[in-house]
Amino acid sequence: MDFNLIKGLAKPADTKIVLLVLDGLGGASSEKDGFTELETAHTPHLDEIAGQSLCGLHQPIGAGITPGSGPAHLALFGYDPVKYHVGRGVLAALGVDFDLQAADVAARGNFCTLDNGGVVQDRRAGRISSEKNQELLNLLDDIELPGAEVFLRVVKEYRFLLVLRGENLSEAVGGTDPQGVGKKPRDPEPLAPEAEHTAGLVARFVEQVRSKLADQHPANMVLLRGFSQRPDWPQMPEVCRLKAAGIASYPMYLGLAKLVGMEVLKAGENLADPFQVLEEAWADFDFFFVHLKPMDSAGEDGDFDRKVKLIEQADALVPRLFRLDPDVVIITGDHSTPAKLAYHSWHPVPVLLWSRHCRPDRVDRFGERALINGGLGPRFPAVDLMPLALANARRLEKFGA
Repeated sequence: MDFNLIKGLAKPADTKIVLLVLDGLGGASSEKDGFTELETAHTPHLDEIAGQSLCGLHQPIGAGITPGSGPAHLALFGYDPVKYHVGRGVLAALGVDFDLQAADVAARGNFCTLDNGGVVQDRRAGRISSEKNQELLNLLDDIELPGAEVFLRVVKEYRFLLVLRGENLSEAVGGTDPQGVGKKPRDPEPLAPEAEHTAGLVARFVEQVRSKLADQHPANMVLLRGFSQRPDWPQMPEVCRLKAAGIASYPMYLGLAKLVGMEVLKAGENLADPFQVLEEAWADFDFFFVHLKPMDSAGEDGDFDRKVKLIEQADALVPRLFRLDPDVVIITGDHSTPAKLAYHSWHPVPVLLWSRHCRPDRVDRFGERALINGGLGPRFPAVDLMPLALANARRLEKFGA
C-alpha cells in the first residue's frame, strides 16, 4: 500500500470494515483423500458467503516464501512486510503492555525441554501453563547483567518476554532458537559489529538461565528470537482515516494491532469470545481486525482432525458477524499451517472479500482448489487487500481529474 497515495485519497465514511483472520487457515493435501483441512471441513456459511464474494488465494510475502505471523499480518494491514519488518520481541512487549522505550531491545522467549546432551526435545516445553511460566520467571528474577537492566514478563503459556535496557544496545542479534527439535540451541551471535555488546549480554543471560533451570522439568531451558527495537511507522488510522480496533486473545496479535495504531480490545480464550467483543464495540469503530488463533495451534501440533473441527466451529460463528450489518468483510488467514507439515508453509492463503459493491466471481466453495479460480487469482498480493477494502467501503476518492 502506497501510504502517501492512500492518505491523499482516503475520506471518512459511515461504513464498517471487518477483517476476520483465521490464523494458519491454509493447509495442504492430506494423504488420506487429497483434501486440505479447509476442504475437509463442513463450512456451509463460508461457502454461502464465498458465492457472493470476490475470492482467491493471497500471497503474504512472495512466491515460495514461508511467512512468520508478524509479517503475514502486516501484509494484511497493507504494510509491505519486507520494508516494514519488526522482530517478535517488540510485538510481545506491546502485546503485554510493557512500556518499551526506544533504546530497549526486546526478544520473544520460549521455555523449552533439553535432553541430557543439551539437545532440544520440545520447543514449547509441553505448552506449560501461564501460571507455570510465572513460577519459572520468578526463579530467573535475580539475574543481573553488567550495564543493563533485565525485565521478564509472561506472554502466554510457554512464551515470555525478555527486555534489556541500557546504553549501546543493538537489535542485530541472532536468535538462539534452532527452529526445530533434535538440535542444540544456537549461540546468540552479533549480526553487526555494533551488536557485540548486546550479544555478550544475551550469552550471559542464557548461561544463568541454564544454571537456574537445570533441575526443572519439562521446562529446563529457554529459546530466544526476534530481537528488536520499537520502530516509528505510519499509523493506519491516520493513513486510512478510520478508527480501528484489534480484537484478539493472544498478546502478540494485540501487539501487532497496537504497532500500526489500532486500539486493542482483549478477548477471552474461547473461540466465540472475539465475536462478543466485536458486538459490544460495534458502534465505536470503523475497522475491526478480529483474530482467531486455535486453527494455527492445531496445525503446528500436526493435528489435522482438530484443525478441521476448529474451522467448522469458526464457520458456525460467522453469521454473528453478518448480523451486525457490515459494509465490507474480508475472511482469510495470515498464512498456511498445514498439519501435514506441523509448521507454517509457503502455500497461498484462502481469502474472500464480501461487500455491497464487489463483483462476485463463480466460486461457490471456500476451499483451496475452488479458490484458485476466483476473481482475485491464485497469488493475489496480500498488501492489496486493505486498499480494496477501503474502496469497497467507499472510503477512497477518485485519483486525478
